Parts: sequence; structure tokens; C-alpha cells
Amino acid sequence: MIGLVVGGVLGWLSPDWGNKVYFLRDIFLNLIKSIIAPLIFSTLVVGIAGGGDLKKVGRMGVKALLYFEIVTTIALFIGLGIVNLTKPGVGVSLSAAASEVGQLAQNHPKTLVETLVHIFPASVVDSMVKGDVLQIVAFSVLFAMAVSAIGTKGAPVLRFCESLSQVMFKFTGYVMMFAPIGVGAAMAHTVGTKGLGVLINLAKLIGSLYLALIIFVVVVLGAVAIIARIPIKQFLKAVREPFVIAFATTSSESALPKAMEVMERLGVPPRIVGFVMPTGYSFNLDGTTLYLAMASVFVAQAAEATTGQHMGFGRQLIMMFTLMVTSKGVAAVPRAALVILLATLHSFDLPIEGVAVIFGIDELMDMGRTSVNVLGNCLATAVVARWEGEFDDERAKVFGTPDEARLDVKEGEPAFAAAAAEGD
Repeated sequence: MIGLVVGGVLGWLSPDWGNKVYFLRDIFLNLIKSIIAPLIFSTLVVGIAGGGDLKKVGRMGVKALLYFEIVTTIALFIGLGIVNLTKPGVGVSLSAAASEVGQLAQNHPKTLVETLVHIFPASVVDSMVKGDVLQIVAFSVLFAMAVSAIGTKGAPVLRFCESLSQVMFKFTGYVMMFAPIGVGAAMAHTVGTKGLGVLINLAKLIGSLYLALIIFVVVVLGAVAIIARIPIKQFLKAVREPFVIAFATTSSESALPKAMEVMERLGVPPRIVGFVMPTGYSFNLDGTTLYLAMASVFVAQAAEATTGQHMGFGRQLIMMFTLMVTSKGVAAVPRAALVILLATLHSFDLPIEGVAVIFGIDELMDMGRTSVNVLGNCLATAVVARWEGEFDDERAKVFGTPDEARLDVKEGEPAFAAAAAEGD
């Protein structure tokens, strides 16, 4: 948080310095990306092959996808309700230059069939180079099933993956020491390049989005946590660091290793963390789906003054169902949310200049939706763990206390013990 505030002040007082320190943010993100592939691979192999019950994997996958669909659908309709209530698009001019829109148009959201094909990699090395989380998950699950199937012959591989996972958690601890600098540099660049004026320019849309996100987190995710009997105080303590990192860097990937570590420390089995959280990065983007609902109707509201075409609630519902499908094709699409928005506007004959208007403030809105994506995925792992009857309440009670370190030493988990002893 100190890095966030200092970076924002630096960018405001000296925009030039805000741009100069941006390379520190890139270093931080590159270090984080180097962790993701080996961490997901080792965690999933240990969790699945070490558990020995492959039926649990299938059952867990069905439960996770069902939960993802329900929660993201609720997010869509909250966004739809707030944008119709506040009407941020009324009176906004769509005459902004659309130079960046052409770059976005070169990409497209994947269809359902394309998404299914995309899940299975032709080369896992290529997937790891690109940081394609969904493909790494698919390969790791199949690899773990193969290790489990050959029995004792797979024991050396399993031991290697156990060691690798512990090494990667320790590696994550080292990288996180650089997090305040990376976060500060990201914030300095955002304020330095966008300026404080951009906050006023389309403040109503930004305010409406953050209002909707707050309602979603407090009402929906809060209700889910209560129903699933997740200890809210300990959960918030666990997710605060990955949440802030995601907010400042606008990158879900930057928060993934830390989020996986803290959810395991909170009492979610590694098998569930390793499967649910990376999968959720493609199928459980609560903040992004809520944003898409608001942004698409915002453009429709802004276009009404120009085209005279009013989009009624019935047509908005059709648009929401379209977004429910297209938003699942987010994986591996650069500037995914804007790409999907562009495709949706085109499908409903709305002016694509609306994307150019939003482009200028997208990074400010990206902060909110990305951090809510991370928060939602952390909660999803805990909910599925509770659903499976495997949430460790004893570990949750001692999270972040000296008792956690003693519990880790007792259970022989040196990486977590070190993290607990150092504090959050």
C-alpha cells in the first residue's frame, strides 16, 4: 500500500519520472511470469498424483465450473442493473479517434469450439513460454493422471514435483520482496501518463463500475463466504496482498503465485488450489464480466444521441447472454476485455468508436476488475474445498499467527513455516 501511494504521488508530481521508473514494473511482472508455469505444474502433479483418487478430480472440475457459471452470471446482471440506474453513457460524445481500435480488431474472442481446442496444447514448452495458464493446467492434469496410473514407478517424478513446489514457493517469497517497488512503478506510470484529468473526464463510468464491483464483492461474494462458512476475517487477511498487487499492476498473473500460496496456508488443499485457481483465470472472471456488461450498455447509451437507436431491456438481455458465451473465450487474447467488447458492439450494430472512448480510461477500470477477478478466484478455491469437505478450519484459524509456523513445522512444510514466521 505504501508503494502504491508513493508511486501515485511520484507520477502526479513528476510525470516524466513516472515514465522512467516503469521498467521496474516490467521486471516485477517478468519475475512473476517465470514462476507461474513450474508452480502450477508441480502443485497439480503433487495434488492429483499424490492423492491417488482420480474421481475426485472430475467431481471437483464439475463443481468448480458450475460455481464459475453461477457467479459470473450474477456479476453480469449486477453490472446491467447499475449501468441502467446511473446511465453514465448519456451525454457522452463518441467522436474520439479510434486509432487503437484497429489494433484490437486484429484479435477476436474465441468461439466455444476454438476455446475447447485451445485448452489442449500442441507443445507444453510453447505454452509455458507464452504463459498460457489454461493449457498448462490441461497438460499438468493429464501428466498427473499418467504419473498416478503407473504407481510406484512414478514415485521419483512425484518426489521431484514435491521439491519443485516448495522451491517455487520460496522463490515467490524472494520475488515478493520486490513487489512494493514494482507496484509503485506501475502506479507512477499510470498517473504520470493518464494524469488526474482523466479521472474527471469519464468519472461517472468509473464511479459506476466501482460501485457495482463493491456491491458484488460485499453482497454476492460476502453471501457466498457466509453460506460456505469461510472465515471472513482470515480470508481477507490472506488475500489482501495479492489483491493490492493485482490492483496496482492490472495483471491477474502478477498475483497468482502469492494467491496460490496464501490459499494453501489458509487451509485449501494444494490439489484444489492448483486446479481451481488457474482454471478460474479463464472461466471465473467476475470483475471482467461485470465490466463488459456496463461498458457495452454505456456505449449503447452514448450512441443513442447520435443514432437515435434506443436499446431496450429485452435487447440488453440478449447482449448479456452473448457476453456469457464470448467472455469464456478470454484466454490468450491480448487486451481481452476490450477485444470482447469490440466484438459485442459489432454484433449489435453499435459504434465501435465507443471502444476508443473507453480506451483512455481502461487502465483505471482494469485495476478494479482485475483485483476483483483475483478475489473471486481465491474465494472459489475455498468454496470448492468446503464443498468437497476438505477445507482445513484448524489451519484457517491460525493463519498469519505464530501458531501457523509451529503447525507447519509439525506437518513438515518448511516453505510455509518460513512464510508464516516472516509474517505477511
